[in-house]
Amino acid sequence: MNIDRFKDQHTQIFDAIAQLRRHAHAGIVEHADQIARLVVAMSGVIKLHLAAEDHTLYPALEAANNRQLSQLGRQFQVEMASIAAAYTAFARQWNTAAQVRADPDGFRAQANQVLRSVFERMQREDRDFYPAVERNLATPAHRSPLPMS
Repeated sequence: MNIDRFKDQHTQIFDAIAQLRRHAHAGIVEHADQIARLVVAMSGVIKLHLAAEDHTLYPALEAANNRQLSQLGRQFQVEMASIAAAYTAFARQWNTAAQVRADPDGFRAQANQVLRSVFERMQREDRDFYPAVERNLATPAHRSPLPMS
Protein backbone atom coordinates (compact mmCIF):
# COMPACT_ATOMS: atom_id res chain seq x y z
CA MET A 1 0.00 0.00 0.00
CA ASN A 2 1.35 3.38 -0.99
CA ILE A 3 0.55 6.03 1.60
CA ASP A 4 2.33 8.95 -0.04
CA ARG A 5 -0.93 10.83 -0.62
CA PHE A 6 -1.69 10.67 3.11
CA LYS A 7 1.75 12.13 3.84
CA ASP A 8 1.24 14.81 1.18
CA GLN A 9 -2.07 15.78 2.76
CA HIS A 10 -0.35 16.04 6.13
CA THR A 11 2.15 18.44 4.56
CA GLN A 12 -0.70 20.55 3.19
CA ILE A 13 -2.39 20.64 6.60
CA PHE A 14 0.87 21.45 8.42
CA ASP A 15 1.43 24.30 5.93
CA ALA A 16 -2.10 25.65 6.47
CA ILE A 17 -1.64 25.57 10.25
CA ALA A 18 1.65 27.47 9.89
CA GLN A 19 -0.06 30.07 7.68
CA LEU A 20 -2.89 30.43 10.19
CA ARG A 21 -0.36 30.95 12.96
CA ARG A 22 1.43 33.66 10.95
CA HIS A 23 -1.84 35.47 10.20
CA ALA A 24 -2.94 35.24 13.83
CA HIS A 25 0.36 36.68 15.04
CA ALA A 26 0.12 39.47 12.48
CA GLY A 27 -3.39 40.34 13.68
CA ILE A 28 -6.52 38.22 13.66
CA VAL A 29 -8.92 41.04 12.85
CA GLU A 30 -6.65 42.44 10.15
CA HIS A 31 -6.23 39.01 8.53
CA ALA A 32 -9.71 37.63 9.12
CA ASP A 33 -10.35 37.14 5.38
CA GLN A 34 -7.20 35.05 4.91
CA ILE A 35 -7.84 33.13 8.12
CA ALA A 36 -11.37 32.19 7.10
CA ARG A 37 -10.20 31.14 3.62
CA LEU A 38 -7.47 28.98 5.15
CA VAL A 39 -9.93 27.34 7.53
CA VAL A 40 -12.21 26.47 4.60
CA ALA A 41 -9.33 25.21 2.44
CA MET A 42 -7.84 23.17 5.26
CA SER A 43 -11.25 21.68 6.01
CA GLY A 44 -11.44 20.36 2.47
CA VAL A 45 -8.07 18.65 2.78
CA ILE A 46 -8.93 17.24 6.20
CA LYS A 47 -12.29 15.88 5.02
CA LEU A 48 -10.65 14.24 2.01
CA HIS A 49 -7.88 12.84 4.19
CA LEU A 50 -10.24 11.37 6.77
CA ALA A 51 -12.50 9.87 4.10
CA ALA A 52 -9.53 8.24 2.37
CA GLU A 53 -8.29 6.82 5.65
CA ASP A 54 -11.75 5.48 6.51
CA HIS A 55 -12.44 4.01 3.07
CA THR A 56 -8.96 2.85 2.06
CA LEU A 57 -6.34 2.73 4.79
CA TYR A 58 -8.25 1.33 7.75
CA PRO A 59 -10.02 -1.38 5.71
CA ALA A 60 -6.65 -2.43 4.25
CA LEU A 61 -5.27 -2.75 7.76
CA GLU A 62 -8.25 -4.84 8.83
CA ALA A 63 -7.82 -7.10 5.79
CA ALA A 64 -4.10 -7.55 6.39
CA ASN A 65 -3.07 -10.70 8.12
CA ASN A 66 -1.40 -8.76 10.93
CA ARG A 67 -3.32 -8.55 14.18
CA GLN A 68 -1.02 -5.95 15.74
CA LEU A 69 -1.34 -3.65 12.73
CA SER A 70 -5.14 -4.11 12.67
CA GLN A 71 -5.32 -3.14 16.34
CA LEU A 72 -3.09 -0.14 15.78
CA GLY A 73 -5.33 0.99 12.93
CA ARG A 74 -8.47 0.63 15.06
CA GLN A 75 -6.81 2.56 17.91
CA PHE A 76 -5.85 5.43 15.61
CA GLN A 77 -9.29 5.46 13.99
CA VAL A 78 -11.11 5.58 17.34
CA GLU A 79 -8.82 8.30 18.67
CA MET A 80 -9.39 10.37 15.55
CA ALA A 81 -13.15 10.52 16.03
CA SER A 82 -13.00 13.08 18.85
CA ILE A 83 -10.27 15.11 17.14
CA ALA A 84 -12.29 15.19 13.90
CA ALA A 85 -15.44 16.24 15.75
CA ALA A 86 -13.59 19.07 17.50
CA TYR A 87 -12.08 20.22 14.20
CA THR A 88 -15.46 20.12 12.44
CA ALA A 89 -16.98 22.32 15.14
CA PHE A 90 -13.99 24.67 14.93
CA ALA A 91 -14.23 24.93 11.13
CA ARG A 92 -17.97 25.54 11.24
CA GLN A 93 -17.55 28.33 13.77
CA TRP A 94 -14.65 30.12 12.05
CA ASN A 95 -15.33 29.69 8.31
CA THR A 96 -16.20 33.33 7.60
CA ALA A 97 -14.22 36.50 8.09
CA ALA A 98 -17.15 38.07 9.96
CA GLN A 99 -17.11 35.28 12.54
CA VAL A 100 -13.34 35.59 12.99
CA ARG A 101 -13.51 39.40 13.26
CA ALA A 102 -16.38 39.24 15.77
CA ASP A 103 -14.39 37.20 18.31
CA PRO A 104 -10.64 37.22 17.70
CA ASP A 105 -9.88 36.05 21.24
CA GLY A 106 -12.32 33.17 20.89
CA PHE A 107 -10.78 32.22 17.56
CA ARG A 108 -7.28 32.29 19.04
CA ALA A 109 -8.25 30.17 22.05
CA GLN A 110 -10.10 27.58 20.02
CA ALA A 111 -7.45 27.51 17.28
CA ASN A 112 -4.72 26.94 19.85
CA GLN A 113 -6.58 24.01 21.34
CA VAL A 114 -8.04 22.32 18.25
CA LEU A 115 -5.18 22.89 15.84
CA ARG A 116 -2.68 21.72 18.45
CA SER A 117 -4.53 18.41 18.74
CA VAL A 118 -4.67 18.05 14.93
CA PHE A 119 -0.97 18.94 14.66
CA GLU A 120 0.09 16.53 17.40
CA ARG A 121 -2.04 13.75 15.96
CA MET A 122 -0.48 14.12 12.50
CA GLN A 123 2.98 14.09 14.08
CA ARG A 124 2.12 10.79 15.81
CA GLU A 125 0.83 9.35 12.54
CA ASP A 126 4.00 10.42 10.70
CA ARG A 127 6.27 9.14 13.48
CA ASP A 128 4.51 5.95 14.62
CA PHE A 129 1.57 4.92 12.46
CA TYR A 130 2.64 5.44 8.84
CA PRO A 131 6.06 3.80 9.31
CA ALA A 132 4.32 0.73 10.77
CA VAL A 133 1.96 0.64 7.80
CA GLU A 134 4.83 0.99 5.36
CA ARG A 135 6.88 -1.74 7.06
CA ASN A 136 3.98 -4.16 6.91
CA LEU A 137 1.98 -3.24 3.81
CA ALA A 138 4.52 -1.56 1.56
CA THR A 139 3.83 -1.70 -2.15
CA PRO A 140 7.03 -1.79 -4.17
CA ALA A 141 7.30 1.39 -6.22
CA HIS A 142 8.50 -0.42 -9.30
CA ARG A 143 7.78 -4.08 -9.97
CA SER A 144 8.95 -5.69 -13.16
CA PRO A 145 6.12 -7.54 -14.94
CA LEU A 146 8.55 -10.21 -16.16
CA PRO A 147 11.00 -12.25 -14.12
CA MET A 148 14.60 -11.31 -14.65
CA SER A 149 16.82 -14.16 -15.83
